[in-house]
Amino acid sequence: MKGRVFVIGLGLIGGSLALCIKKEHNEAVIVGFDINSEQARLAKMLGVIGEIAENIQDGAIDADLIIIAAPVNDTKEIIQLLSNLPLKPEVIVTDTGSTKEKIVGCAVSLKDREITFIGGHPMAGSHKSGVSAAKEILFENAFYLLTPEKHIENTKVEILKEWLIGTNAKFLTITPENHDYLTGIVSHFPHIIAASIVRQTEKLAETENLIPRLAAGGFRDITRIASSSPEMWKDILLHNREILIELLNRWQKEMNGVKTLLENENSSAIFDYFKQAKQFRDGLPQKEKGAIPAFYDLFVDVPDYPGVISEITGYLAKEKISITNIRILETREDINGVLVISFQTEEDRQRAERCIDIYSSYATSIG
Repeated sequence: MKGRVFVIGLGLIGGSLALCIKKEHNEAVIVGFDINSEQARLAKMLGVIGEIAENIQDGAIDADLIIIAAPVNDTKEIIQLLSNLPLKPEVIVTDTGSTKEKIVGCAVSLKDREITFIGGHPMAGSHKSGVSAAKEILFENAFYLLTPEKHIENTKVEILKEWLIGTNAKFLTITPENHDYLTGIVSHFPHIIAASIVRQTEKLAETENLIPRLAAGGFRDITRIASSSPEMWKDILLHNREILIELLNRWQKEMNGVKTLLENENSSAIFDYFKQAKQFRDGLPQKEKGAIPAFYDLFVDVPDYPGVISEITGYLAKEKISITNIRILETREDINGVLVISFQTEEDRQRAERCIDIYSSYATSIG
């Protein structure tokens, strides 16, 4: 497709979308704007965008597609700004925010001018942020939720999908209300729980100084999402406030039920509680990308001698396998340490396991 694409917000998501569009539509002109001029300059230098817009107005007026890849509160302000600009009549405006109902409601200002707004939410992320972390494969096989209002013609939705075909994502069309309910359950609410577990542990650590050391292993893994941006999650929670209050009320009932089982020492019911949770969890799709970015970790048992970590990473470098994170589990009961290496994709993790098996005798396992 030909035309001008204007990306507002050149972070991980905006930059990755620009790369996907550039890959599939090489005749399109991709223009970018970021409030951080250094990010925009870097995006141009890396070839993520072709042109830098000095401001939103300059980039938006001639655009055929406008992608708002900004925090949810900023997105609302940008929509209001766009509604006062002389945009092309056929332009399509979309966003990438994690909540939809309030953003789509805000877009009534575009609707009044007969400008097409289609809410969007690519459900993918990374351990890293910023345009330097942008990747063409970020959205591959991920769900990409679209939330067009009823008045939006299906042809407009198909045009947007065509622009985004290079993402290789799985597009689902749902209502804004349904989007916020579903993502509230599988993304927003788990972030609250992870943060609450960390907060409680932090308070208990005030009197038990061994807690931080013992929490260095599996505890860090199950609470990883608590390390997400506080500013971003503040906005998301306030945007999805009503649904999250409902979910928290249900959670309190769930925890009261567990408390009752313990008070009554109901052995069989406690067993069933964990059994049912295990059965449901084990039945979840293993190769699907969901609302929370997956972590593709390889656990490598390594002996304690100088240079062992550089030796292993050297094997991966020989095979040109990129890693996103690396750390050592401090909690261990034997002489060997456990090296945890994180990858961008399941394919990279499997390649890394085969690579290490070939070059070394270390025992490996996948978490």
